[in-house]
Amino acid sequence: MRLKVIKKQPNSKMCFVCGLENRFGLKSRFYELEDGRLMAVFTPLEEHQGYPGRLHGGIAATILDETIGRAIMLTHSDNIWGITIDFSMKLRKPVPIDGEIKVVARIEKEGKRSFTGVGEILLADGGVAINGRGKYLKMDIKKIADFDHEGDEWRVVELSDDPKFIEVGP
Repeated sequence: MRLKVIKKQPNSKMCFVCGLENRFGLKSRFYELEDGRLMAVFTPLEEHQGYPGRLHGGIAATILDETIGRAIMLTHSDNIWGITIDFSMKLRKPVPIDGEIKVVARIEKEGKRSFTGVGEILLADGGVAINGRGKYLKMDIKKIADFDHEGDEWRVVELSDDPKFIEVGP
């Protein structure tokens, strides 16, 4: 299914998941899609493997947790984040590290102070490799982190290969 990218979410400098200057990080980009889901896209490094040629389970948990936690920004400002209260995942198939990896997430239930979200790491053929689910506290970024969230450390970085449309699933 081909979906339109509505908006790109900000990246930071040194975050392990979205930090564009973190040489060991995922350098993931986050795109808000027309169907109300958030998609993370990254290309793993050799250092991100567990078993040879396979994404490490801890890295899988990290990208799923981050993507689900960021999904709250679809309906709130870029300054409202999800702080993990509870997270679980089910590994169905190994995730190869030989190409781009896509992760999709959406909010399942939202309350005044918290929300529940779900996400999946997708295989190249669109199949689901790993499912994740979490409960998150909604919090303003100013109360979470000590960095310049309005300046160079937290901004939308337009890249030449940012897509206008993304293929999701078969």
